[in-house]
Amino acid sequence: MKNFNIKAVLFLNYFVFAILLNSVGTVILQMQQNFGISKSHASVLEGFKDLPIAICSFILASFLPRIGIKNSMLIALFLVSCMCFVMPFANDFWFFKLLFAIVGISFALIKISVFTSIGLVTETDKEHSSFMGFLEGFFMVGVLMGNVLFSLFIDDNDPKSTNWLNVYWVLGGISVLSFVFLFFSKLNENEAKSENTSLIGDIKNSISLFSYKKVLFFLLCVFLFVLVEQSFQTWTPTFYKEILKVPTSMSVQAGAVLAGAFALGRFLSGFFLRKFTWIYVVSFCVIGFAVSILLVLPLTQNTNIGTDADWLNAPLVVYLFPLMGVFLAPIYPSINSVILSSTPKYLHSSMSGLIVVFSAIGGTIGSVITGSVFEKFTGQHAFYLSLIPLTLLIISAIVMNKLKINSKK
Repeated sequence: MKNFNIKAVLFLNYFVFAILLNSVGTVILQMQQNFGISKSHASVLEGFKDLPIAICSFILASFLPRIGIKNSMLIALFLVSCMCFVMPFANDFWFFKLLFAIVGISFALIKISVFTSIGLVTETDKEHSSFMGFLEGFFMVGVLMGNVLFSLFIDDNDPKSTNWLNVYWVLGGISVLSFVFLFFSKLNENEAKSENTSLIGDIKNSISLFSYKKVLFFLLCVFLFVLVEQSFQTWTPTFYKEILKVPTSMSVQAGAVLAGAFALGRFLSGFFLRKFTWIYVVSFCVIGFAVSILLVLPLTQNTNIGTDADWLNAPLVVYLFPLMGVFLAPIYPSINSVILSSTPKYLHSSMSGLIVVFSAIGGTIGSVITGSVFEKFTGQHAFYLSLIPLTLLIISAIVMNKLKINSKK
């Protein structure tokens, strides 16, 4: 397979950061149990992760190809490796704020680099869409494995135990392994660079992207999607623990089931996007997810499963809730691939930077809103709120598709 080595490295890099980024839901739950942190206070961890992503993406997007795509990924992996080896000794909340700040900065480097690299290792729009779907699907496999990994280190009999921090020895080792594989891989970065412009010219090209209505509606779609996605991913463990009353380890594993549903949905998108127009895929998924919310959330009312529950004797709703992720999953790779495949390759880093910025802002706002509503009302109220951004998302996607069709004409 052409470019097999570098494609494999992109999958591995994404896998590492999938675990680290999406551990925030588990960490929020553990912060409440280990240090007595409130939900609203613990929710700021999402901000410590997402705001550095947004700021660094905005700063680095225009000239990251000049730093070097491969070099940027190596820097990111080095930073998170060092931080992971510090975390087993963490004994205060500020360690976790620092951890997610470092993870956020590093992910900004990784995601822009990975999204830019996709255009370098694929040749057609359909290949781009398919590879994006599979890559995002593998990201969710990382989220799934991360939740399972964390759950193995949690002591259900001692909520105050910090032995779960030993999981970071494993994560540090995986990060080092990814660093080594990338170091010995080759990537031709020439097409990602604009040889005829200066750094100022690159910045101007990036800013010019805001002049296109299609780009503006795309960024709105990204913001709205991640607002919903991150709300569910971050707060599912707490929802299971406090609303369904299941054991802590099972709550974390529920996050893994949700991630598995996301992975399945994104792998399927890799096939469906070869056969159907992206707007049909996105519309079906948004409507399907909205309907599943209305059908599944009422089943979680007045449910008390018990701390002796496990996956073999749990009621149906325990399985149905995370499976909703199958509908939500294909949306993100679909809209990202559409905009990137219609953008010149030398602007992919700039566009990728905008994707990361608006994703980070959406994730932070979504998590904070969900955490605050969860604390003041109920988990059901918090998740019902997602119907509002879902409605705006499908409207924005339809407008974006019309603008894309008109631009082709």
